[in-house]
Amino acid sequence: MFVETESVRKKLRLEQAAQIVLLLMTLLMIVPLVLIIGYLIYKAAPLLSLDFLLKNPVHGMKAGGIWAPLLGTIYLVLTSLLIATPVGVLAAIYLNEYAKDNWFTRTVNLAVVNLAGVPSIVHALFGLGAFVLFAGFGRSVLAAALTLAIMTLPVIIASTKEALAAVPVSFREACWNMGATRWQTIRNIVLPNSVSGILTGVILQVSRAAGETAPIMFTGAVFFKAIQEGDIFAYHLFDQCMALSMHLFTISTQVPDVPEALPYATAIVLLGSVLLVNALAILLRTVLRSRKKW
Repeated sequence: MFVETESVRKKLRLEQAAQIVLLLMTLLMIVPLVLIIGYLIYKAAPLLSLDFLLKNPVHGMKAGGIWAPLLGTIYLVLTSLLIATPVGVLAAIYLNEYAKDNWFTRTVNLAVVNLAGVPSIVHALFGLGAFVLFAGFGRSVLAAALTLAIMTLPVIIASTKEALAAVPVSFREACWNMGATRWQTIRNIVLPNSVSGILTGVILQVSRAAGETAPIMFTGAVFFKAIQEGDIFAYHLFDQCMALSMHLFTISTQVPDVPEALPYATAIVLLGSVLLVNALAILLRTVLRSRKKW
């Protein structure tokens, strides 16, 4: 019969110790998050209701709800998503599937990496100069969404490249041996098998775009704008809009005598909106991953 030696027992003790340390590190990340969210919900509870979501701010934004900022955030995120996603995915397809390894490709990859590290205030100034002034869009939903799209492009490009590279080369070679063109292979084989990874970049884009303040403050967000309650088409592309992130900043720092629960309730709605979109995207990604055959 085989029995454990002292060396084996030592390895098992080290493995258990490693598991405990990793568990503690995980809890150190999760527990503060749960405490923060719990604290926000506790402080926001007096105001959280359906009316708070569907009514506009009133009395100098000291009362009412957050319909105008919520709708503005939805417009900004969706518009930037519609702009950044196709551009980012197509750029990643070119860089991973078509571009040769030369100085130009290396320069583009370096530019993408550097763009990801640019502070948001720099993107805001670029958007102000490029879209508001030079392109003539003015301070508008379109200018702000374009600025957010430029800011989030590196994440989409990087995640899409990783997803494309994860598809086995043998899949491509099998298609080419059957006479398929490069584009037919990408469209019918590579993209369907990498769509779950592409969604990862889109999820991160939504989260960042919804929470940014500086880029939209310079390019399209406004302190207050009265719109029709319940009208989901209240904003147009060339209108200025309110946004949850800027609204939260405004009522927290610029408006005196605001009810204590109002900033917390606004923060909970912003956080809940991002988590809801992320949850739906993660669910979709999980379904798509379950259909993979490899």
